[in-house]
Amino acid sequence: MFSRTLLPLLVEELQNSPAVALLGPRQSGKTTLAFEIAKTIPGIYLDLESERDRAKLAQPELYLADHLDKLVILDEVHRVPGLFPVLRGLIDQARRDGKNAAQYLLLGSASLDLLHQSGETLAGRIAYLGLGPLQILETGADQGDALWLRGGFPDSLTAPVDARSLRWRQNFIRTYLERDIPQFGPRIAAETLRRFWTMLAHHQSGLLNVAQLARNLGVDAKTAQSYIDLLCDLLLVRRLPPWHANIGKRLVKSPKVYVRDSGLLHALLNIETRETLLSHPVVGASWEGFAIENLLACAPASAQAYFYRTSGGAEIDLLLVLPGDKLWAIEIKRSLTPKVERGFHAACSDLAPARRLVVYPGTDQYPVGNDVQAMPLHVLCEALQAYDTRPSEIAAPSQ
Repeated sequence: MFSRTLLPLLVEELQNSPAVALLGPRQSGKTTLAFEIAKTIPGIYLDLESERDRAKLAQPELYLADHLDKLVILDEVHRVPGLFPVLRGLIDQARRDGKNAAQYLLLGSASLDLLHQSGETLAGRIAYLGLGPLQILETGADQGDALWLRGGFPDSLTAPVDARSLRWRQNFIRTYLERDIPQFGPRIAAETLRRFWTMLAHHQSGLLNVAQLARNLGVDAKTAQSYIDLLCDLLLVRRLPPWHANIGKRLVKSPKVYVRDSGLLHALLNIETRETLLSHPVVGASWEGFAIENLLACAPASAQAYFYRTSGGAEIDLLLVLPGDKLWAIEIKRSLTPKVERGFHAACSDLAPARRLVVYPGTDQYPVGNDVQAMPLHVLCEALQAYDTRPSEIAAPSQ
């Protein structure tokens, strides 16, 4: 059992909101976290993929009205989109009776946008939280290499051997393609979408060129764009937007694209062992995506993430806008002796960030010149996690 860093925030939201939606990919630990909540808050659990539990909601108002004194956990809530208007009425009824919090915990495998499409929104009545796969502060820095290779899905990470872990991820991908994805949109051939997803894996951390992907797949650009949107909605792919500001520079305007879980990335590329990964051309891009996902999981909820690139070669891998409009410029290097390139210094001259950082897979923290600090990934994750409690400029925590 891993301790999830989201747990205190989930408890806080339940204490202040009648409904909370916890969104994340399948098998990322949503149900386990919900059962942790149920240990402290009396509740009932309904799995809406179960025929038996769906039958209980044949007349949802009657059933749920009998449980207004409990926290009702509804798993895979997107399977019953007609439930949302009923929940709105029950929440309003409970408010009139003086109960304003901890009524419903909704678990879903899709993003906020997709959940909005599946039924009436509960505006003013619901809070949204995202739970991704495990990240380095939850597993411990000593498992960093295994987490990078196998990804953060608990069953994959804890598999007894690498071969078993890879097989789990391959089955996970197949299940998503053949069973889950058809629930969320028009029927898409599983093999076509697998090819598209694999193309994105080969293009990890590259600029998104939808027209080129469409040509390679033999579909039109609109169809390829819909595939990207679907994978992003399912929280499987990330589009990292470019920084945009009027600074007198010609800025790159295309987003960068990442397969969010490094384990799924490696499964799509059939990479089983660490040795195979270290000799594969995707190794640097894989570690960049792994670092970005961990950093964003630890950043304050209001943080905004970009990359920065100009036509002149100035570049920052990850640009975070933190509370107080503080800019942190982060370069990501898969090297034990990271060297900052000229493009990073040029980009920092353009933007004057509050902190200039290089993330690398080592264990020591040290300056590398020109106000740039080299930091291990877990140390920077700790600094970002502490940012909410210390909104002024903070020092990195001791190792």
